[in-house]
Formats: sequence, C-alpha cells, structure tokens
Amino acid sequence: MTSASPAVKKSKKSFADLPPIRVRREPPTIVEAVIAAQDLSDDLEQQIEIAAGLIGLPADEVRPHVVAAVKAKPERMPERIIAQAGPSRAPRTVIVERRTRPPVIVERRGRPLDPRR
Repeated sequence: MTSASPAVKKSKKSFADLPPIRVRREPPTIVEAVIAAQDLSDDLEQQIEIAAGLIGLPADEVRPHVVAAVKAKPERMPERIIAQAGPSRAPRTVIVERRTRPPVIVERRGRPLDPRR
C-alpha cells in the first residue's frame, strides 16, 4: 500500500506579487459618439459638444457628422395603443394592471429545530 503524501500548504499571493492591471482604452468611433449624443440630448449644439467630448476632437470636426446624422434620423412618432371596438370604430379604454406574485417561501430541509427552545 502506498501512503498519501502529506498536505502541502499553499502560499498566499499578495497583490504586490501580481503584475499591474492593464486597461485598454478605445475612444468611441464618430458614429457611436453621435448616436450616444442623440440619445442624451435633443438640442443640436449639445449633441455636438457631447460627441466631441466623447471622441476627444474639437467641435468643428464633429459638427458635420452630427448634422448629417440629424438629417438621416427620422422623427419618432409617439407610440399610442388604441383598441378598436366593433363596427363603430370608437376607441375603447384599455387598462393595464401589474399583478404581483406572492412571495415564494422556501422551506429548509435540514435538521429540525431543537424542540427544547
């Protein structure tokens, strides 16, 4: 029979022993910055400032891209849901309610509690 080797204690590594963490920094592309600026603001001048700040370029270089994106982006229509009722086509009122579920009770499966308590 072979005997088991004795337990070997692992040495603890400290953070000083580890190499430094390298973070890769990639600025967004012009398209990404313009899209982000459009989502953050509706004002054209603010969009130009936001996009220029994200990319790190002067506002004069970013301005043509933002203006072109505004022309290409159609205005969004507000979303409305109208339920049509019967032949008269009169709008009905639709009520949306959120129901909450009762909390789930998880029963512990282990040793029973000490009856002396």
